[in-house]
Amino acid sequence: MTVSPELVVLTDAAGNPRGTAPKATVHTTDTPLHLAFSCYVTREDGALLITRRSLHKLTWPGIWTNSMCGHPGPGESFDSAIHRRASVELGLPAGSLSDITCILPSFEYRATDSSGVVEWEICPVHHAVLAAGVDVAPSAAEVDSHVWVRPADLINAVTSAPFAFSPWMVEQLSHAELRNALLR
Repeated sequence: MTVSPELVVLTDAAGNPRGTAPKATVHTTDTPLHLAFSCYVTREDGALLITRRSLHKLTWPGIWTNSMCGHPGPGESFDSAIHRRASVELGLPAGSLSDITCILPSFEYRATDSSGVVEWEICPVHHAVLAAGVDVAPSAAEVDSHVWVRPADLINAVTSAPFAFSPWMVEQLSHAELRNALLR
């Protein structure tokens, strides 16, 4: 059985799909604009999951970031992609995330890591709630470490030491809409 490569959706500047490319070939020093998402997962008690990217990741290995990120496949909804990545990246069982809400629908960023690899994404930012009693079991290929934090503590840490966090999370948390959603 041949496994098809994971595809990302390439977009124009307005976010309109203009084709696909294998994920393994997209993140380079000349990364094309493509579709992605970020998701912040909280528990019912308000604690927020942040993750440290695996040391084996191509971009920003070992950096602390939001709960999970990913790329919707061609024709895949953001909700479906979030559930898929929650399983792959965080080891969450199907149906363990609820109340998936898009907080920043038109978020876009471009950043270059120290190796020269570029991330350039139209990346709507979502929030989801983890069902009570469900524990994360992250994939070592995706996540080096994880911790549950108070959102206010994370916001203060990002403000004090932005270099310790992913550039997309730093920029996302500069938006009042996201901060307010996480601080509820």
